[in-house]
This record gives sequence, structure tokens and C-alpha cells, in this order.
Amino acid sequence: MPMKSVIAHYDGQRVCLDEEVTIAPETKLLVTILEDSDRDREEFLRLAGAAFADSYGDDEIEYTEADLKR
Repeated sequence: MPMKSVIAHYDGQRVCLDEEVTIAPETKLLVTILEDSDRDREEFLRLAGAAFADSYGDDEIEYTEADLKR
């Protein structure tokens, strides 16, 4: 069964898809709840910064978390 990820949000009453997608009736869905916490955000920025830094050579400038937030 092919899978597709779609960005969505919860409006307080129902889940709303943020992308145009066609879904057949009775299609099974897998919903993942992403908790929005400062700790998760900081961990993401740390990992993203490390991956970002690894993509450049030793002779290039260093980027910080502040650069990622801009």
C-alpha cells in the first residue's frame, strides 16, 4: 500500500489537511501527533545545525543556531 505524508493541523474540533489531496471514502489513515514543546524545538535546532554544519567544508564559515532561526 503506497503511503503519503500530508501536513495538517487541528482547529479545535477536527483535523484539517493543509494540502490539496484526494482521499477515497473508507481510506485508512495514520495520524501522528507532533507535540510542540521548547525542548523538542531546541533538539531539532541542535540536530539541524549539526547536519547543516556537516554539509560544508572546514574552510567555510561556521553557522550558529541563531543563523538557523533567521
